[in-house]
Amino acid sequence: ESRWPYLFGAIIVPSLIQVVILPFLPESPRYLLLEKHNTSKAEKAFQTFLGKDDVSHEVEEVLAESRVQRNTKLVSILQLLRTRAVRWQVITVIVTMGCYQLCGLNAV
Repeated sequence: ESRWPYLFGAIIVPSLIQVVILPFLPESPRYLLLEKHNTSKAEKAFQTFLGKDDVSHEVEEVLAESRVQRNTKLVSILQLLRTRAVRWQVITVIVTMGCYQLCGLNAV
C-alpha cells in the first residue's frame, strides 16, 4: 500500500519523454496539405517520410482523395438500416459490439 504513489507517479516519465521529443517530430503531410494548405511543408514532410525527392504523385493523390471525400454523401443510421444491401452487415456489427460490452472483454 505504501508504494501506490510511486505507481501513479510512474506515468510522469513517459509523459516527459513525449513532451521533449514531440517538437522534433515532423507534422503529418496530410494535415499540412489539407488543413494548413501549406504545400511546400507537406512536400518536405512527404520527402522525409518516403525518402525520395519527387513526391508530386503523392501530393496529387492526397488532393484527389480529399476531393472525393468532399463529394461523398453522408447517410443517416435509418437510411443505412433501410438499405437492403448492407443491413445484415450493420446488424452483425451492432450485435458483436453489444456482446463485447456485455461480456466484459473490454475490462480484460
